[in-house]
Amino acid sequence: MYNRQLDTFIQVADAGSFSKAADELYISATAVIKQINLLESSLDLQLFERSHRGLTLTESGKSLYNDSKYIIQYSNDSIMRAKKAMVNSESIIRIGTSLMTPTQFLMELRPQIHEHYPELKFQLVPFDNTPENAREILMNLGQNIDIVAGVFDNGFLKARKCTALELSREPICCAVPIHHKLASKSQLTIEDLYNENVMMIKRGWNSYIDLLRDDLWQNHSSINIVDFSFYSVDVFNECENSNNILLVINRWTNIHPLMKIIPVSWSHAVPFGLLYSPSPSAQVQSLIDSVAQVYELKK
Repeated sequence: MYNRQLDTFIQVADAGSFSKAADELYISATAVIKQINLLESSLDLQLFERSHRGLTLTESGKSLYNDSKYIIQYSNDSIMRAKKAMVNSESIIRIGTSLMTPTQFLMELRPQIHEHYPELKFQLVPFDNTPENAREILMNLGQNIDIVAGVFDNGFLKARKCTALELSREPICCAVPIHHKLASKSQLTIEDLYNENVMMIKRGWNSYIDLLRDDLWQNHSSINIVDFSFYSVDVFNECENSNNILLVINRWTNIHPLMKIIPVSWSHAVPFGLLYSPSPSAQVQSLIDSVAQVYELKK
């Protein structure tokens, strides 16, 4: 499933030398060096700086080191799920879950879903919410993960080759550090944001957020917009540390304990729902149909 030389690469990086890695792997140092040389050659990258003091990772090596652990874990998990599928004929829906892709609401719907399709079962599949992982998962829904919950627009779906069941329009709110001067408010006006740094995801990620961006630029120029590239816990940390304001949705309430999410008196909102493959399995389609029925009953 993956290049086994990555195992040796991680061992060498952790050990800091070829000889120590060889001891851990129970092979010769020559064999370890050969594997690393072959890996560097096949990738056309230098992964280690070699000196009399030992080995240190290059910037390329550091990047590959972080990704390799995910690749290996993801591959091992894939094999395990495939083996389970060979002996398990139950209708299991694999739901991707991360801090930015909430699933609790889906778990709460399970009793109603069970009424429609009692044979369906859920399996939560955790994943690291990085740009690379998120794109790979969404572009391959139905392989290792069937469904992911999140915000989207038509451009987002087209770029990631997936489709969605819209469940709600989530109002765009503001997350503020609990010690921020605005944290005592239960609702914000747009004037409350004047002379504040408002962190907003870069243009092109979501057209609904872009509409809000245009509104702020054209009509509220005293609000300072700070761009960022991807929603993650790191963005929440940056916001809290810098005492800025972050645009979010209410479903992300529990991501950061030192941030408070407050609604704003504007009409801006983003679609939220279940993302899945354009060619879903019969089981996934059953779940989508069931959730649609449950939400229709709520309207």
